[in-house]
Amino acid sequence: QVQLVESGGGSVQAGGSLRLSCAASGITFSSYFLGWFRQVPGKEREFVAEISGSTIYTYYTDSVKGRFTISRENAKNTVYLQMNDLKPEDTAAYYCAARLTRFVAPKIWGQGTQVTVSS
Repeated sequence: QVQLVESGGGSVQAGGSLRLSCAASGITFSSYFLGWFRQVPGKEREFVAEISGSTIYTYYTDSVKGRFTISRENAKNTVYLQMNDLKPEDTAAYYCAARLTRFVAPKIWGQGTQVTVSS
């Protein structure tokens, strides 16, 4: 069964760091763009970062550029999101997602991991 499992969320003070992980199974991992989205209750889900299967291309939403870094280890079927200099506005449930092309909405999602940043 296709599955994405996130881990690494938690509570941290503003300015701190967290590293999220997403482990995949049931897919040809290297064929997929792997990305992170986040959602706050009452708001739409927001794109955060994405990395191509080749690792050549990365994409970030403007609000996290310079603070977050996405990476992947295809041999471990795992994608990471290193989050530095966290801000209260980063507080959200973070979801891992997979898609074959950036021109379609992700259809494979993890269950999410909560990140809470206090000021």
